[in-house]
Amino acid sequence: MPIIFARYSEIGLKSTPVRVRFENRLRDNIINMLAADRIEALVTKRDARFYIEAEDIDRAAAALKRVFGIASFSVAEVCSSDMEDICATAAEYSIGKLKEGESFAVKARREGNQHYTSIDVGREAGSAIFLANESRGVKVDLTDPDVTFYIEVRNNKAFIFGSSVKCHAGLPIGTQGRVLAEVRSDREVLSAWLMMKRGCKVIVKGDRQPLLERYDPELKYGEELTPEVLGIVKGTTLSELEGVSVSDFEVPLFFPTIGMSDAEVSLFLETIKEESIPSVKTG
Repeated sequence: MPIIFARYSEIGLKSTPVRVRFENRLRDNIINMLAADRIEALVTKRDARFYIEAEDIDRAAAALKRVFGIASFSVAEVCSSDMEDICATAAEYSIGKLKEGESFAVKARREGNQHYTSIDVGREAGSAIFLANESRGVKVDLTDPDVTFYIEVRNNKAFIFGSSVKCHAGLPIGTQGRVLAEVRSDREVLSAWLMMKRGCKVIVKGDRQPLLERYDPELKYGEELTPEVLGIVKGTTLSELEGVSVSDFEVPLFFPTIGMSDAEVSLFLETIKEESIPSVKTG
């Protein structure tokens, strides 16, 4: 059964206590996002990776793309770290992924105390893949292959996959305090979204925002400043900045989209909207 394993980026730069706290928050956010989409899944964390086991892998993958803090993820086949098992799984995984006459390469990495090296994994798994597809006239090309197979060996498990899905990265929502955002225009929607990406828990001042709720299933609404609010998010443009007096506000102001044109805001929002559409499994 395939498994999704997700990676983070800048969280890994934090000190150990902070990193652990951010990892725990990210795990909770992953679980909440999957639950919001009614996806049953098991989420575990090992070796700076999050592993998601779900019956509906496609819907789980779509949900993970909306979790801030995840830099990328891959859908992989899992086997033991035994070399024979890796080769057999890699050969089976490759069937149907190489077309007639295509070239391929294997990129392997490992962490643990195995008796073999990453080079050994690449060589042996590559040989198994070649033999499994020899009838198609495939060939090995380590410089510019048509298809690349990736193998990660981590302690007693190995993960074989063909690609990675890039996500929004950023920081987990809830790690950087709360901000109040007046959200009525497209620019204000995007401004709130960008603060969420940087780990802020956004409190929306305004009408219900289904788009933002897709990225924070526990999105809060409110009208007034409270002691825990660290700042106010505004969708101010550069030309409007002269009319804003910082002294009129009790807390700092944030202008995430101040350097963006209206066209850039619209294009960015369209991308987010397409991504946030609930997936429907067919077939």
